[in-house]
Amino acid sequence: MVTGVILCGGEGSRFRPLTHYLQKTMIPVGRMEKPLLEYIVRLMAYHGIKQVAMLVCYKAEQIMNYFGDGSSFDVEITYIRDRPDKTGNGWALLNAYEQCALTRKEPVLVYYGDILSDIDLARMYRSHIRDEAEATLALASGYHVPVGVAEVEDGRVRKLTEKPTIPMLISIGVTIVEGELLEDLRNLGRSADKLDIMGDFIPYLIRERRQIQAYLHNSFWYDVASTERYEKLDKKTLEEHLDRLLFK
Repeated sequence: MVTGVILCGGEGSRFRPLTHYLQKTMIPVGRMEKPLLEYIVRLMAYHGIKQVAMLVCYKAEQIMNYFGDGSSFDVEITYIRDRPDKTGNGWALLNAYEQCALTRKEPVLVYYGDILSDIDLARMYRSHIRDEAEATLALASGYHVPVGVAEVEDGRVRKLTEKPTIPMLISIGVTIVEGELLEDLRNLGRSADKLDIMGDFIPYLIRERRQIQAYLHNSFWYDVASTERYEKLDKKTLEEHLDRLLFK
């Protein structure tokens, strides 16, 4: 089975001042006031992912003290601290590989630590295997623009649509990567001090014509990327989609 990798080491600058005191992924959400990260861990456990690697750095102790070895959440957790001399989540993933927390023999499911979702991870993994993919990206159809969008012709506003949904396929920050591709990440890192998974690694694999598949889904997902997004998170919506993870 796949190893779950959660990116939870960032400083969360867009969450200031909350993240002066809390690790971003430990911010309480929902009516139960559980840490955001707990929903991700329980989602993995719910879909049979029992080996979890947490890539930590900023306020790592908050995460480690809360989750421990993972047994209370029906998983086994390994913690890998990011390298202080390198920046970007690509380096965090590469560091985990070089520390032997990940291997070439097993695929990894990379999950961004600020994404809430009820995506069926087991089904995504089956799709990855069926398609004989080297990497699979979870994509959602339609992007809800948080502001009004104008259509302009000859300097005149012809139409204004408030917070429209754009028919695009959006990456939600959940990716399955075959372990062998981590060698490609290592090669990419030889010439980069900053390395991003979605910004550098995946585009590199696409250029190299690796087998990158799309997993289209209509599951609930919410990017808790900033204080503003956090404040707009609806507790009833979260309860509807994710409370089952807490009470399975």
